[in-house]
Amino acid sequence: STDLTSTVGYDSIIQHLNDGRKNCKEFEDFLKERAVIEEKYGKELINLSKKKPCGQTELNTLKRSLDAFKQQIDNVGQGHIQLAQTLREEAKKMEDFREKQKLHRKKIELIMEAIHKNRNLQYKKTMEAKRLYEQRCRDKDEAEQAVHRNANLVTQKQQEKLFLKLAQTKSSLEDSDRNYQQSITSLEKIREEWQKEHIKACEFFETQECERISYFRNALWLHVNQLSQSCVQNDEKYEEIRKSLEMCSIEKDIEFFVNLRKTGSSAPAPVAYENYYNAQRNVTPVRSPASVPISRRGPLPTPTSGPGDPDYATIDGYSLIHH
Repeated sequence: STDLTSTVGYDSIIQHLNDGRKNCKEFEDFLKERAVIEEKYGKELINLSKKKPCGQTELNTLKRSLDAFKQQIDNVGQGHIQLAQTLREEAKKMEDFREKQKLHRKKIELIMEAIHKNRNLQYKKTMEAKRLYEQRCRDKDEAEQAVHRNANLVTQKQQEKLFLKLAQTKSSLEDSDRNYQQSITSLEKIREEWQKEHIKACEFFETQECERISYFRNALWLHVNQLSQSCVQNDEKYEEIRKSLEMCSIEKDIEFFVNLRKTGSSAPAPVAYENYYNAQRNVTPVRSPASVPISRRGPLPTPTSGPGDPDYATIDGYSLIHH
C-alpha cells in the first residue's frame, strides 16, 4: 500500500496463513473422526465373527470354509482397528506440523507487530512535528507581517515588542524545523527497517505456505494410499476365503457325513404277515406251578365241536367259517 501506516497487505497474508492452519486442523479432525469410525467398525466385525452363529453345525470341508470365513472377517476387523490407529498417528503428525509452523510464524509476527507499532508511533510523532513546524511557520509569517505592517504606525516600544515576538517565532520555528527533520530522518530509518523486515517476513511466510501445501498434499495422498492398502489387504483376506471355498467338496462332505452317522450296512428285513390264530394254536399252554382259585366257580370246560357244528379253517391268509 502507498499508505505508510497501512497493514492491509500484511493482514491479508496473515489471514491466509491462519486459514491454511485452520484447513490443516479440519483435515486433522477429519482423520480423527474417520479413526473413530474405523475402530468402531472393526470392533463390530470382530464381535460379529465371534458371537454370531454362522453355519456352526456344518461338517468337513464346508465347515473349514466357514471357519476360514469367520477368521478372515475377524482379520478384516483387526485391519480396520489397525487403520484407525494409523489414522490417529497421521492426525498427530499433522497437529505437530501445524503447531511447529505456528511457533515459527509467531516469532516473525511478534517482530512485525513491534515494527508496525514503532513505525506508526514514529509516523504519528513526525506528523505532530510537521503540524507544529507548519504552525511555527505561520506564527513567524504573521510576526513578520505585523512588523512590516506597523513599522510607521507604532511607537518605538511597540516596535521592539513586535521584533521580539518575531525573533521568538523564528527561534521556535528553527526548533520545530529541526525536530521535524529529525523525526523525518528517524521515520525513514524505521521505514527502511520495516520494509526489509516486511520482505523477510513475506519470504518466510511464502516458504511456510509452500511447506504447508506440500505437507497437506502429501498427507492427503498418504491417507488415500492407506485406504487403498486397507482395501488390498482386505481383498487378500477375502481371497483366503475364496481359496477355502475352492477346496470345499460336495462329494467329500456327503461321504464324511455318511461315514460319521452311518448305522450299519444291512437294510432291515421285510416284515412278514403273522396270522393271529395260527400263532395261538402254536402256543403250548404253560401249567402254573400252583393254582390259586380266584372264585368259587370251577374251571370252564374246553369247548368242542358237535357233529353239526362248523369247523374253523384258513384259506389264503383269511379266517373263514366252513359249513
